Amino acid sequence: MCYYMHSCMVKFASLHDDFLDFSSFADCVYVILFFRQANSASGIAVSDECKLKFLELKAKRNHRYIVFKIDDTVQQVMVEKVGTQAETYEDFANSLPDNDCRYAVFDYDFTTDENCRKSKIFFIAWSPDIAKVRTKMLYASSKDRFKRELDGIQVELQATDPSEMSWDTLKARAY
Repeated sequence: MCYYMHSCMVKFASLHDDFLDFSSFADCVYVILFFRQANSASGIAVSDECKLKFLELKAKRNHRYIVFKIDDTVQQVMVEKVGTQAETYEDFANSLPDNDCRYAVFDYDFTTDENCRKSKIFFIAWSPDIAKVRTKMLYASSKDRFKRELDGIQVELQATDPSEMSWDTLKARAY
């Protein structure tokens, strides 16, 4: 069990000392699910800039992608980088850190076999294997709340390494 989860369980036990003794696996699972539910219900706040930039990407098509990060100091999702329409998918992939989690949206334009131009907005939850466990837990527990704020996402991808969000993966998921 990781230190972060253990400290949460100890804190929970001090508040509810007669409730659980953590002697069984079932008790540990219950507490983990309790904390996950509590965190996702209250969640991390979402800055207004995140919503505005996403609306610009969706409606005005001003941006190719947006990368979001959770700012621990203010417990809020913030815009980290905005990609212009001229930027490529490679620019987007390179803007994601190798060792830290991020949320991102990417506006994928394509032409169908019938020669019809279309666009899909991808939500990508980037969580590399080498990121800190606490950070991965924070991003995983806040993801659904954050996604609800971004109305218009059409496809979701979970990626732990670049191969899981390759250009070919995007093309396959778009059709």
